[in-house]
Amino acid sequence: MPRKGARPQARILVITGLSGSGKTLVIRALEDIGWFCVDNLPAALIRPFTGQIQSSRQLRHAALVVDIREPEFLTLFPRAFREAKARGLRAEVIFLEAEERVLLRRFNETRRPHPLAVNQPVIEGIREEREALRPIRKMADLIIDTSVYNVHELRRFIREHYDLRAEVSPLVLSVLSFGYKYGVPSEADLVFDVRFLPNPNFVPALKPLTGDHPSVVRFIKRRSETAIFIRKLRSYLAYLVPRYVREGKSYLTIAVGCTGGRHRSVMIANAVGAALARGKYTVKVRHRDVNQ
Repeated sequence: MPRKGARPQARILVITGLSGSGKTLVIRALEDIGWFCVDNLPAALIRPFTGQIQSSRQLRHAALVVDIREPEFLTLFPRAFREAKARGLRAEVIFLEAEERVLLRRFNETRRPHPLAVNQPVIEGIREEREALRPIRKMADLIIDTSVYNVHELRRFIREHYDLRAEVSPLVLSVLSFGYKYGVPSEADLVFDVRFLPNPNFVPALKPLTGDHPSVVRFIKRRSETAIFIRKLRSYLAYLVPRYVREGKSYLTIAVGCTGGRHRSVMIANAVGAALARGKYTVKVRHRDVNQ
């Protein structure tokens, strides 16, 4: 905790990732919630920019988009970012990506050129960029796969994690249910597999329902192992979460997965979210695949 009256530590978010993955949307969402934002900053200016943020008394929270549109990005950015952190700046990298088919559809819909596909098909530019950005992706503090978000959901995610305008708890907890058949969420910090619980999908009357329905909840809770698992998971998180707070983590995504993401994971995510909400943290529960 900073001393009373002390100037808060300067913080900078670097938004980068694949072209078409939503970087402009994210930077606009950050600007709407109080961040000083710069889009497409030349890599050579990162060092003086971060220095200005660190010395300013007014600009304590800044976000910038840097990406492959800038020719020197791949060579200059890693060193500039490491230097900024070495000077004591609280700097984080948010890397946005999306599935190939989603990126291709977005470029076809907007008719915008891909920066690396000047004399070749868009798909080749997408693949070339993904490969070139692998070292930058490894630097990321947070990776967001925007394939699973619509515009409104992505804005909401950014508001929940980075809003400067409201008084928030020291840690935002996101509890996310998902189906393994659709992939593990890239933003997950902790992943819990609940496929060992009884599956309502094999009960004809319960199959069309979801884990929000009381009949499904009763079916899953009927087994004693459900209550045991929830109790042990609550105990584990009660031990773990305060240690994330102590390390300065501002958000934590807890993912709960079952086969299809409609029944067991939804029920358990709701139970875990309700238990965490009784504490001092802000808790958001989201069901990624419940409508699949």
